[in-house]
Amino acid sequence: MPELPEVETVRRGLEPIMLGATITKVAQNRPDLRFPFPDRFVERLEGASINHMGRRAKYLVAELDTGEALVMHLGMSGSFRIELEEAASLPGMFHHPRSEAKAHDHVVFGVKGGTASAQVIYNDPRRFGFMDIVKTSELASCKHFAGMGIEPTGNELNGDTISRLFAGKSTPLKAALLDQRLIAGLGNIYVCEALWRAGLSPRRKASTITRKNGMATERSEALSLHIRDVIAEAIEAGGSSLRDHRQTNGDLGYFQHRFSAYDREGEACSKKGCSGIINRIVQSGRSTFYCPKCQR
Repeated sequence: MPELPEVETVRRGLEPIMLGATITKVAQNRPDLRFPFPDRFVERLEGASINHMGRRAKYLVAELDTGEALVMHLGMSGSFRIELEEAASLPGMFHHPRSEAKAHDHVVFGVKGGTASAQVIYNDPRRFGFMDIVKTSELASCKHFAGMGIEPTGNELNGDTISRLFAGKSTPLKAALLDQRLIAGLGNIYVCEALWRAGLSPRRKASTITRKNGMATERSEALSLHIRDVIAEAIEAGGSSLRDHRQTNGDLGYFQHRFSAYDREGEACSKKGCSGIINRIVQSGRSTFYCPKCQR
């Protein structure tokens, strides 16, 4: 599944075409994706203008002038393709090429902004993605976002926040970081990378990097810094280029070539002065890559 940087890359690719544009036509080519489309899906979207093109965790959110918002999730294999009169592009970066087979074009949005018109096409061979329409005023409390934690990209994520969220938690540190109720949008790849940079073992108890009074520790400060940095670098590079992710312009991402821990099992740790070897363990059914020598 695309992680937060990949979804943000898709958002940035869609924004120039969709922000401020009017949805002139919607072709819904099947009754469902992962879930059924909401009632009157086409009718509620056609004629609406897009006031804001945003993201919450791994969801894309198009806020409309009708007081409703289109919530979109890419699932495992979903992607958007933009077709202009002069060219086509594919927002996002994907390691395995995303499908452009028209048989998997499940939703086609006709949009018009200014003098430019385009088709924004949602393609999803596995149909694990989904779309929903909710009231804009109820976004925070809707079933998709209710109880969701803070975003990992802003200043709200700092050492004090991590100490407060992880205080008293005996769960492994990696599991706490992946808990969407605490921090929303962090995924396996970037958690492995941030823990490696911070020199923290994914096995240690989450509470061991906190203070009882909820104030920051050196470890929680370092971890918050490295989370923000690794996410920012991945967004700048256009995503991790893993699994099925591709940019809107069709280019593949290159952040994967910067991985220091993820998917490097058996390789020498690249941290200066460390002679360790990257290990792979399984935590909660997911692969964790780390250096047991320098991550303590």
